Amino acid sequence: MRGDQKGTIDEQEDNTFQTLENLVFLLQQGYNLVITHGNGPQVGNLLLQNDAGEKLYGLPQMPIDICVADSQGGIGYMIERILRNVLNKHGICREVVTLVGQVVVDQNDPAFSNPVKRIGLTYSKEDADKLTSEKGWIFKEDPKKNGGVRRVVASPEPKQIVNKQVIEELARGGTLVITAGGGGIPVYIDEQQNLRPAEAVIDKDYVSALLATQIGADELYILTDVPYVYLNYNKPDQQIAEFLDKEDAENYLKLGMFGEGSMAPKVRAAVYFIANGGSKSVITDSTRLADKKYGTRITLHYQID
Repeated sequence: MRGDQKGTIDEQEDNTFQTLENLVFLLQQGYNLVITHGNGPQVGNLLLQNDAGEKLYGLPQMPIDICVADSQGGIGYMIERILRNVLNKHGICREVVTLVGQVVVDQNDPAFSNPVKRIGLTYSKEDADKLTSEKGWIFKEDPKKNGGVRRVVASPEPKQIVNKQVIEELARGGTLVITAGGGGIPVYIDEQQNLRPAEAVIDKDYVSALLATQIGADELYILTDVPYVYLNYNKPDQQIAEFLDKEDAENYLKLGMFGEGSMAPKVRAAVYFIANGGSKSVITDSTRLADKKYGTRITLHYQID
């Protein structure tokens, strides 16, 4: 969603179309693509629907992994359908597939002992205490809600993309793959080597970088709603960072030059990708990717295209 959009299906489809139109030039240059996506507004809405359904009709709440899977399927379908239409418009013959993907986390990740990711409704302290007693949920105050509290869940580090081999084989064969949406479905491996659901939300940028690394991708593109990475964003000394090498990007991260809730995770993901064999990462506006006047390029060593 952009700006003050409400998140209607028409808005989401238009945003998707505009973004996919900007990927056409990559396809025309012979790129194979794996597409990931966020799900913040959508999975949040599913959690609110859970709450409303339980309160009004007594419907059982669905766990986070199911909500992430639901949002992956819905958004993936939307991207796939519109991408097929964009390909048809430009006379490009490529197959497209959506994979609802799982991502393995460590069940002993320290994040599970200190959940910080806020999800769902804002509750009164009394209602929150009741839910903690009934469901074992953890709540923390939301500074934006004047004393209200919201449920918090862990945001552990992703370790493994479950379908990485299939994704790589499909992509290298020319199929356009949509997967790992919203950070992927969080799962862990138990003592019997079975996959179990984790009550967690995984960072989508980090998962994209991990996926790109594990399938041996050459380049990583992170599409957002600003044309560049900025140093001291929205401050009097704001400055465009058009080219960054790995060392400079790491130093700027340490200095807190990027917002933790916005650009920092994207820069950190780009650095991870470069540090693990990627050749180039680009962060730019989703509607300006094809215009090389825009975008911040992050490489191992400083270079200008």
